Amino acid sequence: MRVLIVEHNRDLARIWAGFLGRQGMACTLAATADGAYDALRAQSFEALVLDMELEGGEAIEVADFATYRNPDIPIIAVTARGFFSDSAIFELVPNARGLLRAPLRLEDMAALVEHYAARSAEAARKAGSGG
Repeated sequence: MRVLIVEHNRDLARIWAGFLGRQGMACTLAATADGAYDALRAQSFEALVLDMELEGGEAIEVADFATYRNPDIPIIAVTARGFFSDSAIFELVPNARGLLRAPLRLEDMAALVEHYAARSAEAARKAGSGG
């Protein structure tokens, strides 16, 4: 299972990737929107973990591009701010499947990624086999 982690704090991103890696997931890290775009152009991912406070305020654009590249990609949004507390994230990012508050429990992130990425991969397999 391939996961793209877009988080501007590189140390935090490495911690997340290390934990998900121990769960059997292959993680690619991007610290900027441009890095995320490059990664999304280079390969496909079964899930995206996205820092909604990405420097430059481009998190929504990254989510849009990820959805353009893979219409079924589940996006797990992470934020420390209260702006998304009213579930606005689900209106702004249609592929959002979860919103985690930082600091977060790594087990919670892994459970969401694993659950939704597996569903996304299964849907892709069915579409590829014609049903």
